[in-house]
Amino acid sequence: MSSIAPAQVKYSNEFLSIGAGARLMGMGGAGTAFVDDATAGYWNPSRLVEIPGKMDFSLMHSEYFAGLAKYDYAGFAYKPDAGTAIGVSLIRFAVDDIPNTLELIDQDGNIRYDRITSFSAADMGVLLSYAKKTKIPGLQVGANVKLVYRHTGEFAKAWGFGLDAAASYAVSNWHLSAVARDITGTFNAWSFKKDLLADAFELTGNELPENSLEVTVPRLILAASRDFRINSKLSIAAAFDAHFTFDGERHVILPVGPVGIDPYVGGELRYSSWLFARVGVGNFQLIPGINGKDNLNLQPNLGLGIQYRNIYIDYALTDVGNLSVAQYSNLISLRYVLK
Repeated sequence: MSSIAPAQVKYSNEFLSIGAGARLMGMGGAGTAFVDDATAGYWNPSRLVEIPGKMDFSLMHSEYFAGLAKYDYAGFAYKPDAGTAIGVSLIRFAVDDIPNTLELIDQDGNIRYDRITSFSAADMGVLLSYAKKTKIPGLQVGANVKLVYRHTGEFAKAWGFGLDAAASYAVSNWHLSAVARDITGTFNAWSFKKDLLADAFELTGNELPENSLEVTVPRLILAASRDFRINSKLSIAAAFDAHFTFDGERHVILPVGPVGIDPYVGGELRYSSWLFARVGVGNFQLIPGINGKDNLNLQPNLGLGIQYRNIYIDYALTDVGNLSVAQYSNLISLRYVLK
């Protein structure tokens, strides 16, 4: 019987940091302080009580690396009363149809293409959200329970669990929020089917992986936004988010000892409450260059949204101009509000 190796702090569950909904993705990932749809369960669970109807549904699909990897999100929010909301978010990031060639050569040394099968490498998460308005005017709180399942075909799998906590405060045209992700650390317990891997690892001279425990370290997000009314038809929402990490190992532009600060800036132009244009910049990084100096890397995004009655269609183009190390992606999301 194999044992679980001691816990290690690693970059794990990064698929839960990609984002949800083309609205905030078009703003570069800013907007945590004013999000008011089902995606708040992902960005800021305390804002779920701001959904405009009784129920709110959201779907998003995007593809990366020329369609090789697919990212899907589905969210649902429900308000049983004016001061309480619950939500469910489903996330899947996967590479499907990976050829499995472990059985390509039979016992007689013959190449047998008919023995090739396929498998998926998938990361999946479920977020169960709760939000409630407090007795203090403008203050609301929320939390997430996160369940994570990751697998690589039949060869390896992991189960994980974690918690998020959030609070938001609104005063005048300002919205302020604080979101603590993975406040207790999100734990992933990995197990491997060594009998399926033993021959291949022996032939390649690699050591068999040991069952292990990953820990996703906490992250703090402080955000602010402000609404500006231009005229009866035009308004602007400006947003700023700051992500604080505490592992001291990231190429951030604002390192303060072991703390790294990642800024995200975005804005949304609204016309007559049915047409929305968005822009944002995020993912600032200092990338080591061949000249020994760090080069600033960033990811500008653009977005467009249309509302027709209770239906919202949003589009985002990430990494405009190909300025980031990540390839650009087209994101489309659909939202429906039930009054």
